[in-house]
Amino acid sequence: MTSEFSALLKRLRRAANLTQEALAERAGVGVRTIRGLETGERADPRVTTVRLLADALGLSPEERERLLATAVLRAPDGEDPAEPPVPPAAPSAPEPTANGPARSPLHEVLADVADQVAQTVAARWRREEEQRQVHDPYPLPVRWRPVAEELTDHWANIRRLPPGSAPAPLELGGQLDAIVDVYRRIPSGRLVVLGRSGSGKTILAVRFVLDHLKARGRADAVPVIFSIGSWDPTAITLRDWLAAQLRRDHPGLAAPGPGGTNLAEGLVETGRILPVLDGFDEIADGLRRPALEALNATTLPLLLTSRPSEYAAAVAETDVLTSAAAVELTDLTLDDLAAYLPRTARKARGRSATGWEPVLDALREQPRSRAGTNLAAVLTTPLMVTLARAVYSDAPDGDPATLLDTRHFGTPEELEDHLLDNFVTTAYRPRPGSGPVRAWDPERARHWLGYLAHHLNRLDTPDLEWWRLGYGMRRTTRTLVTALVIGLTIALVDGVVGTLFDSLAYQLLDGLVAGLLTGLLFGIAYWFMVAAKDAAVEPSVVRMRIRSGERRTGRNPLRRLVIGALCGLVFGVGYGFVRGVLNGALVHAGLLDVLAGSIGDGVIYGLMFALAAGPTLGLLTLFETPLDIRSALNPISLLRTNGRTVATQLLVWSPVFGALVGFGSMAVVYPAATVLGPVVWSLTAALKLGLISGLGGALGYAFSLTSWGQWTVFSRIWLPLTGRLPWSVVAFLEDAYRRGVLRQAGAVYQFRHARLQHHLAHGPRAPRRAPTADGSPHSAPVK
Repeated sequence: MTSEFSALLKRLRRAANLTQEALAERAGVGVRTIRGLETGERADPRVTTVRLLADALGLSPEERERLLATAVLRAPDGEDPAEPPVPPAAPSAPEPTANGPARSPLHEVLADVADQVAQTVAARWRREEEQRQVHDPYPLPVRWRPVAEELTDHWANIRRLPPGSAPAPLELGGQLDAIVDVYRRIPSGRLVVLGRSGSGKTILAVRFVLDHLKARGRADAVPVIFSIGSWDPTAITLRDWLAAQLRRDHPGLAAPGPGGTNLAEGLVETGRILPVLDGFDEIADGLRRPALEALNATTLPLLLTSRPSEYAAAVAETDVLTSAAAVELTDLTLDDLAAYLPRTARKARGRSATGWEPVLDALREQPRSRAGTNLAAVLTTPLMVTLARAVYSDAPDGDPATLLDTRHFGTPEELEDHLLDNFVTTAYRPRPGSGPVRAWDPERARHWLGYLAHHLNRLDTPDLEWWRLGYGMRRTTRTLVTALVIGLTIALVDGVVGTLFDSLAYQLLDGLVAGLLTGLLFGIAYWFMVAAKDAAVEPSVVRMRIRSGERRTGRNPLRRLVIGALCGLVFGVGYGFVRGVLNGALVHAGLLDVLAGSIGDGVIYGLMFALAAGPTLGLLTLFETPLDIRSALNPISLLRTNGRTVATQLLVWSPVFGALVGFGSMAVVYPAATVLGPVVWSLTAALKLGLISGLGGALGYAFSLTSWGQWTVFSRIWLPLTGRLPWSVVAFLEDAYRRGVLRQAGAVYQFRHARLQHHLAHGPRAPRRAPTADGSPHSAPVK
């Protein structure tokens, strides 16, 4: 390790007026570690340790970057293989540039990566604004005001002032097009945006990102929206979660970066990401307090959105967000509605007026009437106004006057349910002359959307990840379904391929046995590797390239070879033993003979599969290369990318594994015969085993241990077969996105709004009883 890191750490510690013991206590590391780092005795600090020290010292983004840079610029034995080696005698300080201060290699690499992330983030959210019709005809007004003092930190902390200062509050009022200016008035860079359900928090977050990127300089952080509702602060730190989300939405950021970390971690650690944390209120009950405490343990600049009550409850349990100012979104006014709604509707024939004018007149002239009071209470949020627009302005036969019918809608809640109920029906109405848009039955579409919403509620997340669509089922059910699909697939492969060597009758029996055994063993492997840990098989962040010259992932082929050999040994021993028991039972052999034969078969098959699986997995590792940094993907393109990766893996796995099993069997059987006694085997048997193992083993691996395979098992087979999803799931999801029911957030889908998700998750509601003119209910249900 260079002496620069030691000197810099010592200087930063003294500037913070901390002893080595105090810094060690704050950072949660040993005093000997601090002493070793400052003296240079510990020459290779871990990135995690440097991160803890930076947090404990309260460093600025620039100081954090420099400390990390001096820590990761190592001699060749500690370097990332993708970077050019640094001569041991060369000074570690970066060279000065002609245009300004010195720039380290880490700085330049991450600056370029941040620029690419900024471009993809801007393109993604511009498209999303268009998809949501935010600018058609113009954005609904979103305004805010300062919140109660008990929900904000001390102004001295917000303004980063020294002790003894008595600062005045900042002026933070504004509207949508001024959100970046308001944010930049806050020296701490931490802002909480509160607003009730549907008040426009997400639209504000999107506008903040786009406006911030428009004025961004190369040294500025890149604002990225994270749906914080999926974060479990008790399981993963904020920085690690941010990096994981970046890798999910930008798979290329999983590539190794300078210093041995991946690019996503480098961006987060050096302060090049400005987290826009949307939906604090969507964090699971019981986790909001630890989430707020975890946020307070960092000094990261950020923007956080939440419903007021959930944030206030978390504050009451612990503290406000440290150094954060807070604002609250205000309701839409009647003037806002009068300016917006008529411009969204088609003019009546021969008149300039639309169907909204009578409704707006009633709200003005009779504001205290029951109908006026109910509707005015509902149309105060952008969500409900856009739903009303979709149901009554965008539909050719919609009549907004229906919203004033108190016989059917006696309360604001019933009006909101009506808009939510009819939004899906309206979105899926037939559209004559709409081109290639697929027609879906509205009731079936609602049923499938209800399953998706219920699935998300069970997982307690707003993120609809295609690789987890089956994970709303119980773990045992998932394991049985996976084992069943693999067993049937391998039985089919065995039956078809085996007929080239044996009779159809024999092969039907052999295929049945092979399918049962392989399905059982793959099911057991799936249980212990995936289901028992309640984990998901994440999408691959690599692609397969046969040609040389491309940067590799840095994964160790030898390690993968050993893992593959061990897995092959376990599988082969189990498969051989069970097969030996069945063969012994078929010929009515004695118990000792069956046991001896089964052990012998287990040893032989274990060696066969170990010698085949290890080299095959190691070979696959050599062909893996990181995805391109620019590969910021939407859900479907991520699915297709993983499908291509798995297809290439199978094209390599199947012939290599099959050949190694076939030839390996000949190399194992004859030496084993000298120890275990006579073994019946032939070249034909070896060829048959090689073909079946190559095809069946590759498919079994794909279905159980790849995200694309799990998608196929559950979303393409099981869930459509049981009626919970349509057969063409991709087409349905993409169509729901185009209709505005779903939205895209990076590599995942989300429902247009959390309120819509929770509404659909409860399924069809019981018919409401329509009130009479005097407000009392009667027995006629609403049609």
